[in-house]
Amino acid sequence: MSVQLGTLEELPQDYRDAMTEAGVAPLWPMMRKVLPHGKPIPTTKPSYWNFQHLRPLLLRAGELTPVEKAERRVLVMSDQGRGTGAMQATSSIYIGMQLLLPGETAPAHRHTPSAARIIVEGKGGFTVVDGEKLPMNRGDLVLTPGGDWHDHGHEGDEPVIWLDALDLPLFVYLEGSYAEEAPLQAQRNRPDAALVEYAAAGLVPSRRGNQARRYPMARFPWARTEAALRQMAQYTDGVVEMDYVNPETGESVLPVMGFTAMMIRPGETVRPPLSSESAVFHVIGGAGESLVDGCKITWSEKDTFTAPVFAEVDHKNTGSEPAFLIRVHDRPLQEKLGYYEERAR
Repeated sequence: MSVQLGTLEELPQDYRDAMTEAGVAPLWPMMRKVLPHGKPIPTTKPSYWNFQHLRPLLLRAGELTPVEKAERRVLVMSDQGRGTGAMQATSSIYIGMQLLLPGETAPAHRHTPSAARIIVEGKGGFTVVDGEKLPMNRGDLVLTPGGDWHDHGHEGDEPVIWLDALDLPLFVYLEGSYAEEAPLQAQRNRPDAALVEYAAAGLVPSRRGNQARRYPMARFPWARTEAALRQMAQYTDGVVEMDYVNPETGESVLPVMGFTAMMIRPGETVRPPLSSESAVFHVIGGAGESLVDGCKITWSEKDTFTAPVFAEVDHKNTGSEPAFLIRVHDRPLQEKLGYYEERAR
């Protein structure tokens, strides 16, 4: 049975004034706000961004603001629960849509938050992470872990657009967010690790005493991911999902954010359990609709939407072809803190 807590207004004014002067406040009037019963009460609301609405705004930004003045030409995608301009899509995840035009370079920098890029469209773009040149093709997941130098370039002839996902809100909350700048990096004259050391599943270089890098593989090509999902779908009747993992350790690719690729068959409805993770969904291909806490979201290729913690989520493929999505979530952080939870529906 819930205890009826006292309110601040029930206390005498002279007592309230004395507490203010002493720099203290009573806990009990605020108890249910910070420790609600049963489950959290999120500020985050289901949010949706239609790429066809964003793309003209991005291209106009390319006309209005040179990349030299912007450093990173990005449109921030703000949670509806926090309002336009909020640097959060969920409590722990920031997302934005970034544009790079042919011939442009975005200068090298590094920062305490980790970032990942999901490539939306265009060819010829690349990211250099600690000297490793990473091609950026549709659907690829490209990592720039916290503390790693990275810059972007464009050798193609059409705009390149990608979705940025960062654990920035956590670092802002911890007052640990900052960046450093540097000249463009020298690039290694070799393909990236996804094409050399980690070209085949289940195989890693023989170390013979030498330790692998903390983040040995910084690019996960979508062509491989889609092929793996399609293969899995042939031999399972259940949900078709695969987690992106560090090939050396099997752990999540980044400390705070996790990434999960999913395939929804034509006509299929997926009803995941209630989960303590917050999530961002980006559509790589296909069309469908999702109910997120009763909010109907109709999506198609290149769109993005979110789900708060413990949201009731139903995904339905309404097209004639498989639908593919990548889910960005904060389960790795929650597992480290020991409170990740799933509940049956």
